[in-house]
Amino acid sequence: MRYMLLSYYQKASGQIDEVVAVAKNLKHRDYQTCAVILDFKKLQVVQASLNGQIVPKDFNKIVEYYYQYHKNTINRLFAENGYEVVTEPEKEAQDNEKVDAG
Repeated sequence: MRYMLLSYYQKASGQIDEVVAVAKNLKHRDYQTCAVILDFKKLQVVQASLNGQIVPKDFNKIVEYYYQYHKNTINRLFAENGYEVVTEPEKEAQDNEKVDAG
């Protein structure tokens, strides 16, 4: 899979539901219905808007935000597209190993 698609729907009660999907290819309707589309092959934001407001297309910030809620999906997308995910504790351990080895 290449893309992470996020859509938001407001219920009659006022509650907002988030729908997350992954896809190999984008369809025309994805551009119309999805609030956020992330391309994990090119590491870029295809589309990002919330409540009609355009948000900055900073891939890293958007992934950081959604990572806390969709960790497994994001890790899988990075892995399937040839990228390795390094979290902060892992990064610190790797940095320490480099210092010890050097």
